[in-house]
Amino acid sequence: MKYKIVIYLLLLLSLSSCALFRPSPNKLFKRALQNQPYDVVIVPGVPFDGKEWTMAMRGRVIWASYLIKKGIANKVIFSGGAVYTPYVEARIMALYAEQLGVPREKILLEEKAEHSTENIYNSYWMAKEMGYTKIAVATDMFQSNLLMGFTKRRFKLPVHHIPFVVDTLKTVHNVNPVIDPSSAKVENFKSIVETQSKRYRFRGTRGKNIKFKKE
Repeated sequence: MKYKIVIYLLLLLSLSSCALFRPSPNKLFKRALQNQPYDVVIVPGVPFDGKEWTMAMRGRVIWASYLIKKGIANKVIFSGGAVYTPYVEARIMALYAEQLGVPREKILLEEKAEHSTENIYNSYWMAKEMGYTKIAVATDMFQSNLLMGFTKRRFKLPVHHIPFVVDTLKTVHNVNPVIDPSSAKVENFKSIVETQSKRYRFRGTRGKNIKFKKE
């Protein structure tokens, strides 16, 4: 048991160390402005408790809506299934985005991913099969940093990162949309904690459960 804890802590430390050398959100945003418009941005999901969005979901959805409204991205893929709660994360984020003024025709849903690596992988292939070539990931800085290595190694097309800029989010005031989450709720739900072992879930966070396709 102690051995497993040590290995886990070493892995987290290595990931955090790598993150220290990543470009800042401001620098990445400036790069994005030079490369805009993107065909699509991918937004990884966040669990929803049936009551209100978390700060993590709020930041990601508001940032995605900002990128769409500013014309930096043409479409958004919200990704995430019903993983820890009965609510399909992609559908919940889409409902919030629509309340923020994002046109429904600009929203795409990927509803199978259970981990952040799967969010990116599934959405990348969805985008590619639709003919999109300019793809980016839009999420918080911490998650973006952890996924940069994965996106660089795994895909033929470049996948850029546009983590949200906190100062820009601060300019969006009094955002408290209300949604009806019933359309995103699934019946006979079982949490991933019940259906998968800790070891299997840990493999999933590292992308080890993905059946990679050749490009």
